[in-house]
Amino acid sequence: MRKFIWGLLSSKHSRSEPIGQGVAAKYIKSGLTLQEATEIRELIKLAFENDKIYKDSAISLNALSSHINKDRYKVSQVLNEYLSKNFYSLINQYRIAEAKDLLHNQAFLSVKAVMYEVGFNSKTSFYSAFKKETGVSPNDFRALTRTASLAS
Repeated sequence: MRKFIWGLLSSKHSRSEPIGQGVAAKYIKSGLTLQEATEIRELIKLAFENDKIYKDSAISLNALSSHINKDRYKVSQVLNEYLSKNFYSLINQYRIAEAKDLLHNQAFLSVKAVMYEVGFNSKTSFYSAFKKETGVSPNDFRALTRTASLAS
C-alpha cells in the first residue's frame, strides 16, 4: 500500500521536494539575499548575452557558476526562483533564439551548421528544442521566414 501511495504522490511531486512545499522550501536555508540574487541574475544575463556561453556544447551549471564566480547552489536558486527556468531551459532559449536569427539571416548556412554554431551536438535534441520553442522544424521556419520576406 505504501508503494502505491508513493507512486501516486511521486507522479506529481519531485522526490527531492517535500509535498506541499515549492521551490522556496528547497532553498529555505540558502542565505541568498535579494541583493545577491539580483547580482547573480545580472551576471547570468551578461554571460549569456555578451559572452554567449550557451554556444559551448559542453556548458554545464558548474561551468556557468565558475564563469560568473558564484556558488553553484545559489546560481541554481536564482535560475529556479528568479528566472523560473532550469539551467537547460535557459540554455535552449538562447540557443533557439540565435538559431532563428541565423536561419532567417544566413541563408547560406545549412541547418546542421546552425545547429553546431548555437551549441547543439545532436540533430534530434536540436529539432526537438526548436520545435518546442517555435512550433515548427528549423527547415519549416526557414521556409516560412523566406516566404514572409519575399511577400513584403
